[in-house]
Amino acid sequence: MDYQTLQDEIKAAMKAGDKPRRDILRQVHTELKAIEVDERRAVEEADVDAMLKRVIKQTRETLDGSIKAGTNQERTDLLTEQVAILEGYLPAQVSGAELSALIDAVLAETGATTKKDMGRVMGALTKATGGNFDKAAAAAELGGRLG
Repeated sequence: MDYQTLQDEIKAAMKAGDKPRRDILRQVHTELKAIEVDERRAVEEADVDAMLKRVIKQTRETLDGSIKAGTNQERTDLLTEQVAILEGYLPAQVSGAELSALIDAVLAETGATTKKDMGRVMGALTKATGGNFDKAAAAAELGGRLG
């Protein structure tokens, strides 16, 4: 998602009266605005994706705390909804057959043959997908392939 689309989504949520969506998207927008101000540069699509992931992580941590406390079910429900909203804006993760094909290509490209090369292969996968792949599945498949 690009920065303008994020701003449009906030406006749409405001018009629709969708408070949970509006609030969580505003949180992402505030974080991105800080990048603009602090680093004095335009926000790029990669910044938006990275910020979405960061806010999802923060919201999940807050959700876990809320679940453990068990005192405010309404807040827990809101946080759960907000995590789902943000995940809907992330690009789809590479998995399954597509991930296997990508692993084949990276293994051929890097010439990796041993488990010592796993970090290099995972780094190449991250670079090729922008970090949007099922890391656990990739690690399991690589573990089986590398000797």
